[in-house]
Amino acid sequence: MNIQTILEEISDEVNSLLGRGSVANYIPALAIADPTKFGMAVATVDGGLYSVGDAQDYFSIQSISKIFALTQAFAIQQDDLWRRVSRENAGNELNSLLQLELGMGQPRNPLTNAGAMVTTDIILSAKGKDTKASLLEFIQERSGNKSLGFNEEIAQLEIAHGHRTKAFAHLIASFRNLENHPQTVAMLYFYQCAIEANCIDLAKSVLFLTNRGCCPVSNKQILSASQVKRINSILLTCGHYDVSGDFAFRVGLPGKSSISGAIVSVVPGKMAIAAWSPALGKDGVSLVASEALELFAAKTGQSIF
Repeated sequence: MNIQTILEEISDEVNSLLGRGSVANYIPALAIADPTKFGMAVATVDGGLYSVGDAQDYFSIQSISKIFALTQAFAIQQDDLWRRVSRENAGNELNSLLQLELGMGQPRNPLTNAGAMVTTDIILSAKGKDTKASLLEFIQERSGNKSLGFNEEIAQLEIAHGHRTKAFAHLIASFRNLENHPQTVAMLYFYQCAIEANCIDLAKSVLFLTNRGCCPVSNKQILSASQVKRINSILLTCGHYDVSGDFAFRVGLPGKSSISGAIVSVVPGKMAIAAWSPALGKDGVSLVASEALELFAAKTGQSIF
């Protein structure tokens, strides 16, 4: 299997789709993204690295950061984590304060914004004033790129406009499911969303989810194989919100999408893939990146099914 050739084929095939859809516009920094950009990278467990297009362009990782927060929180609290956050798809009620209230402050899963309040709170309780640095260092170590950093402009815009996310934090706190001040928790979440990386960084950074919890980049055991199985199952069922089922149907791999147009997917035991194109479909998932991942799965025969 020639992965580089396959990536080049995919790039050619999705070219006609570039520019379709709409970029996220809830903050100005995302609204100015070029909808014709496309990048894709594959990192393999044995050290292979392949890329095409704009794979070296940097963008804010947004909700993909929830993978890293979940990983850290799971390592800290072990199975006690699931007493504070559930493992069910939120469906159309993704941003529902009512659903959160009916759930007595327990988010439906750790990949929603409400769920990220809980995982970030757990890290904050463990790391204290070092939490912000810890969130960044985690992805730096997983990717092997120490130069990764926060986009301060995006972080400040997220803080200024993220009223519903702040409301989630306060509502969860009202049910005593946060140990720290909700404003502090929300601020740290906004910063982790503002971490900038590229497709190559992201593919390398989730390799530990393909390698039974061991990061091939740093050679550190991050989670147990059993814990990785659980995270991958949540990525499969909840990683793309109410279209997670459709993504599983089309691509057949655990993954996580973001509003900046990036998607990461993992092939257990083999490789991790990151694709990015800023224009989103009506479902809020990158139109071109999702198509590229579907093509990759079809051309390579890689699927968990």
